[in-house]
Amino acid sequence: MQYVIRLQEKEIRYALRQSRRARHMRITIYHDSNVIVTAPHRASQRLIEQFITSKSSWILDKLAYMESLDIGTPKKISKQDYLRYKTAAKLLAHDRLAHFNTIYAFPYRRIAIRNQKTRWGSCSKIGNLNFNYRISLLPPHLSDYIIVHELCHVAELNHSRKFWDLVAKAIPRHAELRKELRKNGLMHTA
Repeated sequence: MQYVIRLQEKEIRYALRQSRRARHMRITIYHDSNVIVTAPHRASQRLIEQFITSKSSWILDKLAYMESLDIGTPKKISKQDYLRYKTAAKLLAHDRLAHFNTIYAFPYRRIAIRNQKTRWGSCSKIGNLNFNYRISLLPPHLSDYIIVHELCHVAELNHSRKFWDLVAKAIPRHAELRKELRKNGLMHTA
């Protein structure tokens, strides 16, 4: 359900998701400036608005930041543009996986390009690699990091020390790149 709240003289639209599983309230702001508030099922509208108001500075800062981001993705893209970016992402993923797999030689299965709101990539238990189409819009050092990260999950489906040692073989500056990616990421959560 959509709502509007006024924060420091600015109208903010947000979607409310009430969940029986939620124990705490949280606010998520996506790259397209969509604001989602998740609250426990029984939380009153008054309590929810108090929570949002208490986070007003954070919300306004993140919205301003998201609006200032320019990773090459228009806010609304046409289906034709999406298909073009998706094709470019698939070519990039295949090319860079072939390059980096000369280091690792991990047996991955298929590669899929998706339109995900909150993830840059993922790896399934059976070795399928999924990437966000926006990897084709990132600077090469960040798209390489994402591709290596997911490739290393073929061998280690966790974020253990062993996993990070694998990533470091090809991307020694992975911690620095991870911070940069978070800073320019797809969403922020409070």
